[in-house]
Amino acid sequence: MKPQLKVELGGYSHEGVKPVNQDAFAGQNPKGLTLDHKGVALAIADGVSSSSRSQEASQICVTQFITDYYSTPDSWSVNKSSARVLTALNSWLFNENNKSDEDALVCTFSSLVIKSCTAHIFHIGDSRIYRLEGKKLRCLTRDHLYPSSRESVLARAMGIDSHLEVDYQAIEELNVGDVFILTTDGFHQFVSSQQIVQALNQDKPLTDVARELVELAIESGSDDNVSCFIVRINELPHEDVDEAHRRLTKLVIPPVLEVGQNIDGYKVCRVLFSGTRSHVFLVEDKDGKQYALKMPSENFREDPEYLDGFLREEWIGNRLTHRNIMRIFPRPENSPFMYHLCEYLGGQNLRQWMADNPKPNLDEVRKIVTEIVHAMRFFQRNGMVHRDLKPENVIIDKFGQVKVIDFGTVSVEGLDEINNPVSETCPVGSVDYIAPEYLMGQKGTFQADLYSIGVIFYELLAGKLPFNLGDLRNKMPKNYQYWKYHSLHLERPELPRWIDLALEKATSPDPNLRYTSFSEFLADTTSPNQTLMRKHQTAPLIKREPVRFWKITSFLLMLTHLFWAYLMFK
Repeated sequence: MKPQLKVELGGYSHEGVKPVNQDAFAGQNPKGLTLDHKGVALAIADGVSSSSRSQEASQICVTQFITDYYSTPDSWSVNKSSARVLTALNSWLFNENNKSDEDALVCTFSSLVIKSCTAHIFHIGDSRIYRLEGKKLRCLTRDHLYPSSRESVLARAMGIDSHLEVDYQAIEELNVGDVFILTTDGFHQFVSSQQIVQALNQDKPLTDVARELVELAIESGSDDNVSCFIVRINELPHEDVDEAHRRLTKLVIPPVLEVGQNIDGYKVCRVLFSGTRSHVFLVEDKDGKQYALKMPSENFREDPEYLDGFLREEWIGNRLTHRNIMRIFPRPENSPFMYHLCEYLGGQNLRQWMADNPKPNLDEVRKIVTEIVHAMRFFQRNGMVHRDLKPENVIIDKFGQVKVIDFGTVSVEGLDEINNPVSETCPVGSVDYIAPEYLMGQKGTFQADLYSIGVIFYELLAGKLPFNLGDLRNKMPKNYQYWKYHSLHLERPELPRWIDLALEKATSPDPNLRYTSFSEFLADTTSPNQTLMRKHQTAPLIKREPVRFWKITSFLLMLTHLFWAYLMFK
């Protein structure tokens, strides 16, 4: 069984000398896949004493943060999920405050999310988060107070401004036994670090320790509400390669199937593909509904990297529902076999389409590419990068619908945060379509997929690639200068120049020079970008029209040679 994160939680809050407790804390320690994909989330808030509604603000912030965080997609990173939730919460509080002249809904807020082997901290205001490592207690947050004020005046809080600025940090080097403590200002101003360490070293449940520390703060003269929330890490999901391999090989790779055979109630009707990496069959269930069943090749039984990608592909396909993305349906729950049950598409891939349409018109190509962009936009919204877009992985199905397939190399923000000893040993993707930044050792973003789309767009129109790359597998480029764009105008002079300029920008080897959004790319392939056109028209002839430049240069050199020959023999 894969090692899991295990923690102990304990907290206590008291109104202290105040008539109302305006502090609030909440936490969730889930189990199973939710624990793997989202982690353990804690939050603490402290309402500002000048508002009679601050108790309401604190309660809303901690409870809604926890609830909404666990409602975000599993594919999102902790940072993305938390930022979206906090931004929405702050906007709601701010808008409510602007609706009436009543006391404002305002509070400080600090949260801790422990996912896999990393702690993520989000902080606004003067509540605090501490970390105890061994006997060393360290404050991880800074108070957001105006330094010049005699009294403590918050510089940042939830609900006071439409723009929310959050301190974020990730702590990756966690250890079993680490303790994190979330406190409000009524606590940490009256309890010393030494007292906290002494209390935590007792062999008591954390709830009892939190109560003891809160009571100590009140006895020490705290003039505010007092809250303390503690989490101790008891186990971390560390897994070595051997353990990962055992987990990945728990499912059985089925033998190569033949027409007429059954697997888990699915009857094989036809062999669609059989290769060294995988086999794909057309199958149907007892009701006659057809699927494409994909299973790994027996050749990869001992390859954890391949098997990890194969299982990740199923996880991704189960979560993506979009008209331009192939669906992957759940296997029978108790199946011992490793395979994918995919949407059966029929039709042909773009490689076959190019063979049938060697010189397509621009509108046809633009329609296909627009559908691919829609798919990649959906990937982007879900915190994913495809990383292996190529003509073979784009299908035009039997109804003429464009579908993106093959998710084995997809990068997922949320999964990338989970400790995994099975790491990629080389850049993934097809050499002709892979974004150059991968080969430079960088982590790709959606712009890597945009680069691949630009290459496909060019190839659909020109019948060839925009770069002459040579043998990239054995000759790794050292910089972006290796990629030299071959103008589309030389292959299809009848096409508008602005299309060529848009594709040149989309396929720029340096991601900093590419489009910064899919929508911008689509706009420039639909109508001329005047800025790009002006830049092209004012560029030197050698850059604007290299072939024409060298023709003129060659002609002038020939004239010069003839002139000198004439002088010599005159």
